[in-house]
Amino acid sequence: MDLGLKDKVVVITGGSQGIGKAAARAFLREGSIVHVCARRMERLLETKEEFSKEGYDLHIRQLDVTDFSEMEKWAEDIVKDFGKIDVWINNAGSNHFQMLLDYSPEDFAAMVNINLNSIFFGAQIAAKQMIKTGGGVILNAASYAAVTPLAGKSPYAACKTAVVSLTKSMAGEWAPYHIRVNAYIPGLIKTEISKPNIEKMGDALLRDIPLHRVGEPEDLADSLVFLASDAAGYITGASLEISGGKRCVQNPWYAWDMYQ
Repeated sequence: MDLGLKDKVVVITGGSQGIGKAAARAFLREGSIVHVCARRMERLLETKEEFSKEGYDLHIRQLDVTDFSEMEKWAEDIVKDFGKIDVWINNAGSNHFQMLLDYSPEDFAAMVNINLNSIFFGAQIAAKQMIKTGGGVILNAASYAAVTPLAGKSPYAACKTAVVSLTKSMAGEWAPYHIRVNAYIPGLIKTEISKPNIEKMGDALLRDIPLHRVGEPEDLADSLVFLASDAAGYITGASLEISGGKRCVQNPWYAWDMYQ
């Protein structure tokens, strides 16, 4: 199926590793022109070189997504050089375990800045450019923590819950400009960040997942390509769970125990 993504200009924040990197590769395979940003130039250069060996040209930019003036400048530079932005993926984020009683105002503000404010302003920056060129697609990273919050990651979960709500508002307000906005909700995905916990917890984590496997970044990437494509042209304001069916029933382990 031709997904209509050839020569589309795709922007991905947090694109040097994990889900963002897999998404960049997936869009490049579709013939898109892909731009990614990250805080660490070393990782960006490694990813660019890796993709170059595969025959892909990846455009990179070192920046912090909480620096909104730099984000705006990046978007302006992309439009100046390539004429438009067709797809913008707010993928960057951060989380760590910390109990609520231990949060300082500065700690809490930092979590909100990276996990909510950066998505709002990233989307706003993208939308302003898309309005000039007739529309586009914005995808916002939520989290399974927006479905069921985590003790020890409460501010992160609150931010991701807000992202789901904000995505609906964006979809409603920007539809007249032919901009579709959706969120994606990853389940347990094997990335550089999650790998240690997966190795530590082992099969215990799989008992919540009906498909009984840990997701790969490519599982997310293929779904993001679909959501950005013409094939998803009537989907907006949605939040797509990409979780292997995580907790879709109260006892996902039951069938595995019964049939094996």
